Amino acid sequence: MSPHWLHGETSRLPVEGTLPDFGGATGWLNSPPLTAEGLRGKVVLVNFWTYTCVNWLRQLPYVRAWADKYTEKGLVVVGVHTPEFGFEHDLDNVRRESHGDRVDYPVALDNDYAVWRAFDNHYWPALYLADADGKIRYHHFGEGEYSRTEMAIQRLLDDPDREIVEVAPRPVEVSADWSTLRSPENYTGYERTERFSSPDGIVFGKPHRYDAPDRLGLNDWALVGDWTMGEQATTANAAGGRLVYRFHARDLNAVMGAATPVRFQLLLDGAPPAEAHGADLDADGFGTIGDRRLYQLLRQPGRIADRTAEITFLDPGAETYSFTFG
Repeated sequence: MSPHWLHGETSRLPVEGTLPDFGGATGWLNSPPLTAEGLRGKVVLVNFWTYTCVNWLRQLPYVRAWADKYTEKGLVVVGVHTPEFGFEHDLDNVRRESHGDRVDYPVALDNDYAVWRAFDNHYWPALYLADADGKIRYHHFGEGEYSRTEMAIQRLLDDPDREIVEVAPRPVEVSADWSTLRSPENYTGYERTERFSSPDGIVFGKPHRYDAPDRLGLNDWALVGDWTMGEQATTANAAGGRLVYRFHARDLNAVMGAATPVRFQLLLDGAPPAEAHGADLDADGFGTIGDRRLYQLLRQPGRIADRTAEITFLDPGAETYSFTFG
């Protein structure tokens, strides 16, 4: 795609405010601390993210590609890692996942949400684009609009190369199949969970032996076995704990982890997932969780329908946080 703009034209990008400072950051990766004043003269793309967010992971290939293509032309990409879950405050976790995700540009660690508040931001992911005078000229919340965002970058850089980047995403970074997506993100901790369907309901913060209902409706989920449902995480207290989820989407992902490795098996409508398995389990449905992160469980080929995923954790200690779909 080659957009046909007049060379140097920036008048159609409104001024939306002044680039806030990053003084509230609790640390930095890949860079010494940066300031808004020190970035004057550069075009700055600020990307709010948290490493378990599937929406950010699907945006990431484009942010990486823009950093690669435009840094030498005057663009500075600044990631702002504002954590959603408690474990995302841990520097070693953020450093490990940043390295694995090939986030090589500067990252402000925003554990106290100070930078988030300075931008009056409310979304993961979010993009803010500032010109060389420190004025915000463009923003986008959520996924998509990649060509439009890159055109805004080109316009502020006065870049004569109007070609749009092509990306080669990892499996977890592939865009959702929006046309078949009927299941929203859901959490397994009691603070934000919805449609929990085990017959006894939620037992807050205490070990309890749960059972599955006779039937799960679409987007219902349930626990089976000995579990403790905490505010953010639901933890299997014994081997053999099961989690069942009725969903309608091409992809099924889960934010999970454990203090020590935990083996699991996923069955799809009672059978091994075969060619529908995701990157983090095999065709028989077996996988292992350890690091607290997003795990890609299913990517279904062919026709998408209502399906039931049943995950059995073969060791105690599994922590589940959320399910996302694509």
